[in-house]
Amino acid sequence: MCKQDGRPTQKLVDYYINLVKGGVGLIISGYTYVRPDGKQLPGKMGIYTDTLKDDFIKLTTAVHDHGGKIAIQLVHAGGQADSKAISGPTVAPSAVKVDQFPEEPKELTTDDITNIVDAFAMAAKRAKDWGFDAVQIHGAHGYLINQFLSPLTNRRNDEYGGTIEERSRFLFDVYDKIRSKLGKDYPVFIKLNAADNLDGGLELKDALNVAKKLSDKGIDAIEVSSGTPASDKKGPARTKIKSPDKEGYNLKLASKIKEVVQCPVISVGGFRSLNVAEKAIKNQNMDFIALSRPLIREPDLPNQWAKNKKDVAKCISCNKCFIPGLSEGGIYCVPQKKEKNKKGKSKKG
Repeated sequence: MCKQDGRPTQKLVDYYINLVKGGVGLIISGYTYVRPDGKQLPGKMGIYTDTLKDDFIKLTTAVHDHGGKIAIQLVHAGGQADSKAISGPTVAPSAVKVDQFPEEPKELTTDDITNIVDAFAMAAKRAKDWGFDAVQIHGAHGYLINQFLSPLTNRRNDEYGGTIEERSRFLFDVYDKIRSKLGKDYPVFIKLNAADNLDGGLELKDALNVAKKLSDKGIDAIEVSSGTPASDKKGPARTKIKSPDKEGYNLKLASKIKEVVQCPVISVGGFRSLNVAEKAIKNQNMDFIALSRPLIREPDLPNQWAKNKKDVAKCISCNKCFIPGLSEGGIYCVPQKKEKNKKGKSKKG
């Protein structure tokens, strides 16, 4: 729902206003690229230049005027970027062709790495200046930070590759530089893969190491996810979440992270019922839960849950909402639209 240069449109502003009205406690934006070569898809939001200031302030002001809070999620897609979208070669920690990359990327030099670290920090500074309430570093789902953490995509032999201490250096450089720009009191958190669910990828034991260090450094919250586009049925957005036992599929990983950190932990992944969400908070020590696909179909779901009007979301986890997002300039629930069309036809008949 953004223009070619990454600026948010009124369509996106209206979308976020509906989420605020629906009772969402904190909106975390769609993944927003910090440099043009970190863009993955058309219509994606970007915060890489000061020329976008007015459009972003319009967005944050609208959210605040309706009583909401909004964080911006900062990303560089790395080897998962689209060379057509960025009009040039993709970049990654190492020049390797793996299933999650559409093509073999160019290996980043140490100067390139320094420049990208600076880009994250400048993007975060813009976000704070332009009214966002927090920033979230995207360190999950196979994007650049996750690529550095993963031994599958990071084959480097310098200070940024090797053991988990070296593979996490890029992430810590990004966090430290962002924190130096924003100060210790501005909220900075991360979306972190606790596992890539992929042979040779990031594993839980290394993720625990990273999470503990982030907590020690003062990160304000960790949102725990898992999977990459190559993780098959254990990817980030799983389908067939049709029963309570399939919900909260990252909860076990999030609980492991919770054991080693002092900061709040957010669990994301397949929450569809109020009962499971409440148990995650009350029984499994989660501080927050995050929702995405259910809010595409029912942006007022939090209000419905708060008033105990229903238990189970209408989302059927089919992932068909991705299709119009890629082709029509905005996501919507495809089954819901079909149902509405059928009702309309029956009334006319």
